[in-house]
Amino acid sequence: MKAIGYTQAGPIDAADSLVQFETETPELRPHDLLVQVRGISVNPVDVKVRENQQPDSGKKIIGFDAAGVVQETGSDVSKFKVGDDVFCAGDITRPGTNSELHAVDERIVGKKPKSLGFAEAAGFPLTSITAWELLFDSLAIKQGEGSGESLLVIGGAGGVGSILIQLAKKLTGLTVIATASRPETIAWVQKMGADYVINHRESLVDQLKTLELEPRYVASLTGTDGHFPAIIELIKPRGHVAFIDDPETLDIKSGKLKALSFSWEFMFARSMFQTDDIEKQHDLLNRVSELIDDGTLISTVNNNLGKISVDTLKNAHAEQESTRAIGKNVLEGWN
Repeated sequence: MKAIGYTQAGPIDAADSLVQFETETPELRPHDLLVQVRGISVNPVDVKVRENQQPDSGKKIIGFDAAGVVQETGSDVSKFKVGDDVFCAGDITRPGTNSELHAVDERIVGKKPKSLGFAEAAGFPLTSITAWELLFDSLAIKQGEGSGESLLVIGGAGGVGSILIQLAKKLTGLTVIATASRPETIAWVQKMGADYVINHRESLVDQLKTLELEPRYVASLTGTDGHFPAIIELIKPRGHVAFIDDPETLDIKSGKLKALSFSWEFMFARSMFQTDDIEKQHDLLNRVSELIDDGTLISTVNNNLGKISVDTLKNAHAEQESTRAIGKNVLEGWN
């Protein structure tokens, strides 16, 4: 089968930063599906892995989003059958989705939304799992609750922010404040449903004081190092902060006087450690699929960059690295 990967960690503008090659069809574990990949998307984790993780040997296949069709099932599979349309984010400890065929545990796979094509559907899994777990697991907000409280989303125009805003607005009573700094990102987070938009390049504290808002919850999706002192100042006592990025250091002692709680969200934790509740990702992806099909959630895809190839995938990585990506970038299936 065809696949795209890398042999040497480094920058995307290196001549061989990504290469296409032939490789063996993956062997299936008991709970695995073999999925014919018809759409993928690119996330920040793709960039981080490609830049920093040197392959142990040979070529490393990355890619952490896919939509496609089940071609074969493992011996213990019970949730899907051959021919089913599915979408998934995969497992960071296994070969990724930038290949014609992808092996993935059925317990982290959902039914593809019927209303979306494969490429557009591939824009949802990783960000939906991340946003869902951040909101309902990490911040422990109950569906249907949150009225009278507010959530600050720092980095609202990215892939996770785009779906997090929608989940908070559609499934809870929270008031959502999102940060954005450019006219196009401001328009985007408003489209996603944010109640208020503030500029993360200006004082978050001053802007929230002007709005007379004191969030109980903060989702810091990017730039946590720089925003952390402001987060401590602006959040309500006994509030909760959740992160997804990788700050070098955080002085969480500064949150003691407000009795704050802190959480990291890492959507690969359940698959990486084969947790007892791993099937929650299957369930939440199915719920997201239903919410898309009934019109509750709208697409977070902003660009379709064409058929999967070395060139189009390099373009998608470069766009992600620019830090100016809005929503999700996706690619169609293989030629």
